[in-house]
Amino acid sequence: MKIFTNILVFLAVSLLVFNITLIDFQNPFKGDSVIALVGVVASFCAVLILLIFRMSKKIVEKMNDNA
Repeated sequence: MKIFTNILVFLAVSLLVFNITLIDFQNPFKGDSVIALVGVVASFCAVLILLIFRMSKKIVEKMNDNA
């Protein structure tokens, strides 16, 4: 499961970087830049969700070891 989440985090970060390169910083709220901004926010949310999932798995493992 750890390898799978690492792969998903890597893909989300790569999509984040790719979408940042598509943003036109002169007009960030016009045309394709809006789509790129949505992609940046979605990728950032995906990374956060995956990191929270990984931390919750670590907490469950520690609780099972202590019990």
